[in-house]
Amino acid sequence: MDTLAHTQHNADSVLKNIFGYSEFRDGQKAVIDAALARQDSLVLLPTGGGKSLCYQVPALVLDGITVVVSPLISLMQDQVAQLQALGVSAEFINNSVPREQQHAIYQRVHDGDVKLLYVAPEKILQYEFIERLHHLPVSLFAIDEAHCVSHWGHDFRPHYCRLSELKQHFPAIPMMALTATADTATRYDIVNQLSLQNPYIHTGSFDRPNIRYTIEEKFKPLSQLMRYLKEQQNQSGIIYCTSRKRVDEISEKLADAGFNAAAYHAGMSNEQRQFVQSAFARDDIHIVVATVAFGMGINKPNVRFVLHYDIPKSIEAYYQETGRAGRDGLAAEAIMYFDPADIGRVKRFFEDIEDEQRRRVEEQRFNAMASFAEAQTCRRQILLNYFSEYQREPCGNCDICLNPPKRFDGTLVAQQALSCVYRAEQRFGLGYIVDVLRGANTSRIRDNQHHELSTYGLGKDKSNEFWLSVLRQLIHHGLLTQDITQGASLKLTEAARSVLKGEYALQLAEPRLQAKHVYQDKLAQFNYDKKLFAKLRSLRKQLADEDDVPPYVVFNDKTLAEMAQLTPTTDGEFLSVSGVGFTKLSKYGAPFMQLIRNYLATS
Repeated sequence: MDTLAHTQHNADSVLKNIFGYSEFRDGQKAVIDAALARQDSLVLLPTGGGKSLCYQVPALVLDGITVVVSPLISLMQDQVAQLQALGVSAEFINNSVPREQQHAIYQRVHDGDVKLLYVAPEKILQYEFIERLHHLPVSLFAIDEAHCVSHWGHDFRPHYCRLSELKQHFPAIPMMALTATADTATRYDIVNQLSLQNPYIHTGSFDRPNIRYTIEEKFKPLSQLMRYLKEQQNQSGIIYCTSRKRVDEISEKLADAGFNAAAYHAGMSNEQRQFVQSAFARDDIHIVVATVAFGMGINKPNVRFVLHYDIPKSIEAYYQETGRAGRDGLAAEAIMYFDPADIGRVKRFFEDIEDEQRRRVEEQRFNAMASFAEAQTCRRQILLNYFSEYQREPCGNCDICLNPPKRFDGTLVAQQALSCVYRAEQRFGLGYIVDVLRGANTSRIRDNQHHELSTYGLGKDKSNEFWLSVLRQLIHHGLLTQDITQGASLKLTEAARSVLKGEYALQLAEPRLQAKHVYQDKLAQFNYDKKLFAKLRSLRKQLADEDDVPPYVVFNDKTLAEMAQLTPTTDGEFLSVSGVGFTKLSKYGAPFMQLIRNYLATS
């Protein structure tokens, strides 16, 4: 008991003196206690919830070395850069490290000069590496992104499956598995696949209250995107698309429109991808348009928005990708453009999955995602309920809560739309039916003589987007179906008959033709001096470029805002700022405090 109390005191000291924080977040202390007691653990915390500290603090308290298994080179590089900036002896070994440099790192490891060593799953299981580990005082194995271990996980990786071999080679060494996204089935599978022994399981809240979730009906997505980005005032953001072609098209159009944007996808060379990721991390590029290849390596804390141009394939993927926004805890947005027709298109991808069980799992996950997109209830409640964190009250920070759907008697417009589909012989898709309703003068309509229909031009007083929304809602209500075997042509169902006859009143949601995004100062909670903050940011960028690290490795925005609020000019005052430890004080304190003194003297 005395020993544990002593190590916990050390853990508190490490947290304050190294990382610059005065107290642990919820759950971190219990996880660290389990590691210090040499107990296996499974840690589920949301992105930005402080998972890394759960193994970094024990690594600095325990004797010996902590080995961290990480799936991406960029993630390792980022973590090691941040630790080294704090004065922590950390290194990584993967295929990007030249052989001579690897030997030098191995020598430092064997000399006891390294406290945290990051490795890829492919590397750690090599015979030569296992042999090296047998001659080292390993204190802890940390398995980051542990959902990759599970067949039920959304990002399964075969090499992760073999990590249970570590338990066979080193049964006495505790193992900590960490992930931000895992449903109940995945959690049990992680424990089994890694052979965790009587693990301490911590499930933190999946709620990210600082993220505002918004789903917009997709009408003219590029115009919607341009309008949104103009409101963002050069904030950092990620735009996710489902195809490389769309990534290239959108990034080019954004660049042509004057936005500081770049593309990222697996079709680019490693050098190109590395350049874009590095430039984004260093605030040299503000917007990255990407496929999901731009993934787990994103540790940038000041991403202010994540926008999905297309619907993701699962709630797990959506949650993880949106979780890259607002990692610093400040206000952020998650926007998704949704076209119900995309549901059928995505489902066709699953037909190529040969493993029937895997196909059913993927279809089930996507059905949950589609239901989330179509829902008319609080977005956050649906997300949290999916992860078995039941929330009774609406969140007040999603599009449904902030702008509840308004209903109207849609019987007449429904009859007009259904009648138009029927009179056009149920052979045409959404866009064509809208053109007929609005009285468009196209050669196709004239060739089909549909300008002579009684429904031609009935809806010319309403917009294209209005009729698209109405037709989509009629599909949702089961009054229309889309026949994907015939070019997504609209067909009436039996249920449409009673609406056409006026046998009951149909309530529809008023189409949201233009979403309102109000720009907010994401740092307003600090009541800070904005001019001083701008000067501090400029100094941070200068020092970061000199050290060849991303600006957030020096200090994150939250720390700078607190400096601009508290204006520290002595060592003691500077240490009281959240995110400032002794290493950061000795390395960066003097120039920042001098800037603050000069500013106070002239303002």
